[in-house]
Order: sequence, then C-alpha cells, then structure tokens
Amino acid sequence: MSTIRNTGRGTSVRGPLTARSVLLSVLLGSDPPRLPVLLLVRTTALFGIAEGTTRTALSRMAAAGEVQALGGAYELSAPRLLARQARQSVSRTGATLPWSGQWRQAVVVATERRAPSDRAALRGALEAARLAELREGVWIRPDNLGPIEAGGDRDGDGDGDGDEQLRWFTAAPDADPFRLAAQLWDLPTWNTRASQLIDEMSQLTAPLEAGDRTALAPGFVLSAAVLRQFQSDPLLPTDLLPHGWHGSTLRTHYDRYDRAYRSVLQDWFAQQR
Repeated sequence: MSTIRNTGRGTSVRGPLTARSVLLSVLLGSDPPRLPVLLLVRTTALFGIAEGTTRTALSRMAAAGEVQALGGAYELSAPRLLARQARQSVSRTGATLPWSGQWRQAVVVATERRAPSDRAALRGALEAARLAELREGVWIRPDNLGPIEAGGDRDGDGDGDGDEQLRWFTAAPDADPFRLAAQLWDLPTWNTRASQLIDEMSQLTAPLEAGDRTALAPGFVLSAAVLRQFQSDPLLPTDLLPHGWHGSTLRTHYDRYDRAYRSVLQDWFAQQR
C-alpha cells in the first residue's frame, strides 16, 4: 500500500495509503456519494489494497456511522462527512457573493471550561468556514460567502454545532483590509502550492486524455490534493487578493483535468462490472 506525494516535479510514492482514506476520497468525490461495493473494491485495488482489507474497512466505517449499506452499495451517512462533501462542492466552484466591505466576526463566549476535544472541534469548524483567528477567541473574515461557507445560519447568532459557544457580529475594520487579510492568511504559500498543482495536472492531463489507465492511481491522489487545496482557499474578495492569484486558474485547469480523469475512470469501471 502506498501514497503518492505531490512535489511540483511530478508525483512520488511514500508511506501508507489506507483503505479507509481511499474509500472516503472516492465517496466524497461522487455525486451522490454512493457507489457499488465492487467499484469501491476495484478502486482500492489500484493501490494494491486487498479486497478483504477493503471490505473490513467498509464494515468498520458502517459500524462507526460513516457509511451505510444500501442494496449492494455504500453511501456516506455521517453528517460531518456530508457537510464536508457540501463544502468540497462549493470550494470547487469558488463562488462568492458581492462584497460590501463588511466583515463577519465570531467571538467565543463559552463561560464553562471546555474539554480540549471540544475546543479543537470548534476551531476546526471555524477554519472550515474559512474564518481566521485574529486573536484567541476572535475569528473574522470578509462577509462575501454563502450560507454553507459562512457556517450555515446567516440570520441567527450561531453556526450550527457551535452556536451556544459563539456570538456573531458584522463590522468593518479600521485597519487597511488588504493588509489585514495578508496578516490573517498565508496567501503566498497557498499561491505557490496552487502553482505546483497546476504544473502537476498539466503533466497528467495529456496522458489521461489519451486514455492512459496507468495515470489513474497518481491521478486519484492528485485530485484529492487539488480538492484539499480548494478547501483551504480563503475565498477572499478580489480586492483583498495579491497580484497573480491562482485560484481561478487552478479551478479552470482542474475542470479539464477532472473531465479527462473521470472519462478514463468510467471506462475502467465499465470493465470491472
């Protein structure tokens, strides 16, 4: 079993890739997030994972409530995974709302001592909603995202799971918003990684468009890396982005790459039935 590291000069193999990680990736990338058992087994086989190992992983995931069996298929069932898929879908489009210059601010107001796991869960939820921590307990971002990206309820005080711990405000910072955004998010690092992924997709797109099935395994891991990159995009208003931002370019390249990848994958799936 192996994973494939994206380096900017192609992909290289390193470390274990588990059946669960492959299964989650392929289900998260499917719409609806449901696939026949045979196809799930064949997908993990691309990485040398035995059928028995895959079926055991599916059983454990079902017992944990992550997936459920439906007539010879498995589909995602855990609310957190379904929410992750929704965020992933929105992340891929990069859709934002017109920006009025206002920012959203979430302030942690929980008065009781919270368990470390609860604090970590809240932090993860706020980061997933693309807020950045201004200081401990204060999270902000430009108010230019729709309900899913902003954490759900735009009209209430909360963001779903953490509503009893948060209070939400809308305000405009006195500081230069461009400089503030640069302080809150590491935009150069994101942009550099996006450029690397564009190069890697360029290397694999032509073989995929030619129907090269040997590109399926590295292409699968590269797809997952690009989708993770989309989810870490802060989706800032254009006025706050540095010159030469690669967000739109990454999405344009991925659309072509994904079409080529899915075409080869569907042909391969057809032979596995």
